[in-house]
Amino acid sequence: MDRPKESTLNFAALSARPGSEPGQAPAPGQQGLALEAVRDTLLYVPSGLQPGQPAPLILLLHGAGGEAAGGLSLLAAFAETHKIVLAAPSSRDSTWDGVRGPFGPDVQVINRAMERIFQQVFADPNRIGVGGFSDGASYALALGLANGDLFSRVIAFSPGFVPPVPRSGKPRVFVSHGDSDAVLPINRTSRRLVPALQAGGYDVTYREFPGPHTIPAAIAQEAIEWLGWQG
Repeated sequence: MDRPKESTLNFAALSARPGSEPGQAPAPGQQGLALEAVRDTLLYVPSGLQPGQPAPLILLLHGAGGEAAGGLSLLAAFAETHKIVLAAPSSRDSTWDGVRGPFGPDVQVINRAMERIFQQVFADPNRIGVGGFSDGASYALALGLANGDLFSRVIAFSPGFVPPVPRSGKPRVFVSHGDSDAVLPINRTSRRLVPALQAGGYDVTYREFPGPHTIPAAIAQEAIEWLGWQG
């Protein structure tokens, strides 16, 4: 796979930022944002959010060939128990633009989605993260490192590489990978990118597990607890 070259311009940068408390809290449950004619972004709002209390939010990115519902499924089991708002966009093509070429339409879709979400959800600016699986994990690393002033946490389940982007801030990073992954073999991926991130000064928690290209339940549980957003 040809990897895009880094540019001095940060085409992975997002301008959306959380603001003041919206006038009305969104209804709990899953909803589309109605921003895109096809492959719209999905938002999941847990029940029981207290009025006036900022909520944690994580943007979740599906793997190649997937869509928004697959992104939500990565951590959907924890949304209610941990009271975390989940957002999941869909890539415009079969995978994310910065993974196989230059950044562009997907960044624009995500930025529009985040702007709308920040209008609807009272997001805690200190508890906003991005995560993903496979190609979505690679893209989450790119967005997280390029927007470290927005995302304080990055979760990368079985990433392939870190797309080159100008970096901003120092988000904490969680990486997991199966030692028998035949899709993105661990020796060519996480065992290389994790030391590189650590050498770059990032706080990285790394978990290898016996298994293929997947996310074991115990790994997902550890990742959600690693966020430190409980309570």
